[in-house]
Formats: sequence, structure tokens, C-alpha cells
Amino acid sequence: MAQFETTRVTRHTAEQMFALVADVEKYPEFLPLCEALAVQSRKEREGKTLLVAAMSVGYKAIRETFSTQVFLKPDEKVIEVKYIDGPFKYLTNTWRFIDLDGGRSEVHFFIDYEFKSRILGALMGSMFDRAFRMFTDAFEKRADKIYT
Repeated sequence: MAQFETTRVTRHTAEQMFALVADVEKYPEFLPLCEALAVQSRKEREGKTLLVAAMSVGYKAIRETFSTQVFLKPDEKVIEVKYIDGPFKYLTNTWRFIDLDGGRSEVHFFIDYEFKSRILGALMGSMFDRAFRMFTDAFEKRADKIYT
């Protein structure tokens, strides 16, 4: 079982940061280890969106693809990710975005996961841990590029 949680203050609004993280199709352009991402289905209802997405990640000779359910709640400025299929025993991820004064926002990122295989966990675990720690940096740099 591995967990990572962080809170960052950005120079961008909560709405802008939510939109950036919600735009999952763009992840391969800037997110560490993300080689491909395909949205397999999209359903919208009452202002909320439910996506099923497959993400392919890689590092050196290791490649894995996993599917998640991504629940976008723009009114609450929350994104919830739940694991469907792939190399994990489980994976859950939550993003929360809170507006601050001066057009800034606070971004909360939480992820909890465990690999099915101990061998794969040993091979990829430290790489995933480093990648998740770089995610918030990657999103913040992307926001600076797009919104500044």
C-alpha cells in the first residue's frame, strides 16, 4: 500500500486548475511517465461528467496500461478517480480545488494504491512514487504555460 498527499497554492483560479486536471486527453503532452491516454466513454448528467479512461505509463522497458473511472464535479471543484482494471490491487485518487484571494487557488492531491504483484510493485513502486510527487509540479507548470 502506498499513499501520497500534497497541497499546493497556485497562481491560478480553482476553476482553471480544475479544467486543466479534467482535460485528461492532454496528459501525454506533459505528465511524467504518461505515454498515452484514451477516453473510452463519457457520460454527462446534472452538470457532472463520468469518464472511463485507459492510461498507458512507461519507464525504460516497463509498460503498463490501466483503466479508471474519472468523476468530474465542476460545481464542487472535485475530481474523483477510481480504479477499474490493470496492474493494481486498488487505486483511488482525489483532487480538490479551493479558490483563494487574488485569483490563486489551493490544490489538494491524494492518491492511494497497491500493485497486485509484489514483483511489479518492487519494479515500479519507487518509480510511481516519484512520478506522483512530480504530478503537482507538472500540472502547475502546465497551468503557468496555458494561463499566464
